[in-house]
Amino acid sequence: MRLFVAIRLSDELKKEITGTMHELKKQGIKGSYVPSDNLHMTLAFIGETAETEKVKAALAAAVWKPFRLSLSEIGNFDDILWIGAKGNQGLSGAARSVREALDSAGIDYDHQKFVPHITIIRGVSGNWKKVKAPKNEMMVKSISLMKSELKDGRRVYTEILSLPV
Repeated sequence: MRLFVAIRLSDELKKEITGTMHELKKQGIKGSYVPSDNLHMTLAFIGETAETEKVKAALAAAVWKPFRLSLSEIGNFDDILWIGAKGNQGLSGAARSVREALDSAGIDYDHQKFVPHITIIRGVSGNWKKVKAPKNEMMVKSISLMKSELKDGRRVYTEILSLPV
């Protein structure tokens, strides 16, 4: 099963981000736009694993407090366009706690440096720098273990565990 740990976005935040994506489309920005149901912020990408129960148990050990997630800017990693979030101690602490819990349980995951972002377009082309990021925020009161699978050629994300504070 392909797994990742994420912050699921509020409907209001998704609506704001989707509005920005529509603005990008109107500006002629091309690429594979992320469906609004798939918008999220990844804290740790685990990938393919048969150890789902071990992952769930490990995440139960993660300790963190509610925090405010505030959108900040639009940026990119090569041809991936994203909306960033202002760094804060709550967000970085949650990511660190999740990763430490996975490390302690011996669960492998992508150890790239945590850069708080929400992917909005893959394979982006065009001058996206004219479009401003939405300025909105939400309170994060839970993190989720998500399953990623292909259905009819489309990526579908399903929450399999919600970890409230």
